[in-house]
Amino acid sequence: MFRSHTCGELRISDVNKQVTLAGWVQRSRKMGGMTFIDLRDRYGITQLVFNEEVDAALCENANRLGREFVIQITGTVNERFSKNANIPTGDIEIIVSELNVLNAALTPPFTIEDNTDGGDDIRMKYRYLDLRRPSVRRNLELRHRMTIEVRRYLDSQGFIEVETPVLVGSTPEGARDFVVPSRMNPGQFYALPQSPQTLKQLLMVSGFDRYFQIAKCFRDEDLRADRQPEFTQIDCEMSFVEQDDIINLFEGMTKYLFKEIRGVELEGQFQRMAWADAMKYYGSDKPDLRFGMKFVELMDILKGHGFSVFDSAEYIGGICAEGAAHYTRKQLDALTEFVKRPQVGAKGMVYARVEEDGNVKSSVDKFYTQEVLQQVKEAFGAKPGDLILILSGDDTMKTRKQLCELRLEMGNQLGLRDKNTFACLWVVDFPMFEWSEQENRLMAMHHPFTHPKDEDIDLLDTDPAAVRADAYDMVINGVEVGGGSIRIHDPKLQAKMFEILGFTPEKAEEQFGFLMNAFKYGAPPHGGLAYGLDRWVSLFAGLDSIRDCIAFPKNNSGRDVMLDAPAALDPSQLDELNLIVDIKE
Repeated sequence: MFRSHTCGELRISDVNKQVTLAGWVQRSRKMGGMTFIDLRDRYGITQLVFNEEVDAALCENANRLGREFVIQITGTVNERFSKNANIPTGDIEIIVSELNVLNAALTPPFTIEDNTDGGDDIRMKYRYLDLRRPSVRRNLELRHRMTIEVRRYLDSQGFIEVETPVLVGSTPEGARDFVVPSRMNPGQFYALPQSPQTLKQLLMVSGFDRYFQIAKCFRDEDLRADRQPEFTQIDCEMSFVEQDDIINLFEGMTKYLFKEIRGVELEGQFQRMAWADAMKYYGSDKPDLRFGMKFVELMDILKGHGFSVFDSAEYIGGICAEGAAHYTRKQLDALTEFVKRPQVGAKGMVYARVEEDGNVKSSVDKFYTQEVLQQVKEAFGAKPGDLILILSGDDTMKTRKQLCELRLEMGNQLGLRDKNTFACLWVVDFPMFEWSEQENRLMAMHHPFTHPKDEDIDLLDTDPAAVRADAYDMVINGVEVGGGSIRIHDPKLQAKMFEILGFTPEKAEEQFGFLMNAFKYGAPPHGGLAYGLDRWVSLFAGLDSIRDCIAFPKNNSGRDVMLDAPAALDPSQLDELNLIVDIKE
């Protein structure tokens, strides 16, 4: 047997007990005739003691140990003279009597510690070493615990876990597919699923009224902090339900996870906000409600006073940062540069301070009287000491999104985005369609199987752009952690949807005939939701990127630098697949 105990379990009550431990050498310290080694395994750290006066040969062997050597020791638990309150085993140490080197190790390219000296690139290349760091390991332990609790909750609600295929057919809507050539069917391709959408709908047709799956999904899209080319969904579907049924059940799941994982009790029903209001007041379909700074539109107040930037604008709006009137000119200039960055795209920013006497001092004083500036103050409900920041533009939606970026930046600067505070929200009533300039047609905002709001169905013939979807997203702290919709179960309505999206009947039959035909055999009303497991774990762990809660993530270019993937195929493999690679310049 390699070990009788783990490095994190021994306590003062184990003094005088003989134990065997195995693990990795975290660090070594030589002090006079004594050598101290911190031994690490998944469960913690224990200090080992070697005494030259007791066993010189054993101590000499200990002095040859390097960082990350794999060793096994036997010894006696002893009360530690100099306690270490930073670790659970800080009251004890092991007086070693036997040492066995199981494997020597090269010196790692970075320190295996929480505060490592390794940058992102080197840690991703040696991810198997990075995973030894306690902070990274804790993220994966949290992920494990979350999957256990998700299964426990859904099982208690009558859900059955069903696995669906990973090799499926390509779908033309949504993100780009990853495709897989078929050797046995030359010139034909599978796709990796963007989600198990049509498959879970078929399970509803099959009579599995409550399905779930912790499903791998794949999307060939540009990456950012909360996206990876492969990710994991808590994928769910229910039959004979309406929107409220799904929202209530998964709001319950959210409260359950917060209580079980974070020890946080979330009281009352979560706020619901229409998509149109989210965009109007926060410039985002995933607003961060941990703080205020709700948008105020100022067209009626600021237009027509001779300031050409505002007079020609389609939209003028602003936010009020409480207590931020102390911002210096240098800080305000930095904010102006922030909104002018290409990632934000504004042309400039106007500011106004509410001074102690109640007067308003702005960067456009020469265009506006104090009377007009007082109207601005009243529109925000601003008080002495507050700072008003205003943007304008010739595209309302674009300017609101710019104002959203400014709002979030102010939230960061003023310390209002506490990772231990949670604001949960349902965003509902999304548009059914959005216009694609690239495709020059309407596209499904979610997917083509989303049911329109019943009261908007008649608009499909007269004004499809005005149709709202029976869709909903769960947003926490400005992050979309999940979303779903009621699905279409009527073959005629589904055919109408494909028609609006530009599918010919033949193309719809080719792509989705299997689903349309299934509906003809008695499809129940159904709907579902998918939570992003990676985003949930990163939220609970307080991470800025989902990469740190995925065992082997890709970098921002979609590459696995550890495995050096993707990579070119051997010519013989290409021949087997009947493929010729011709890279366009």
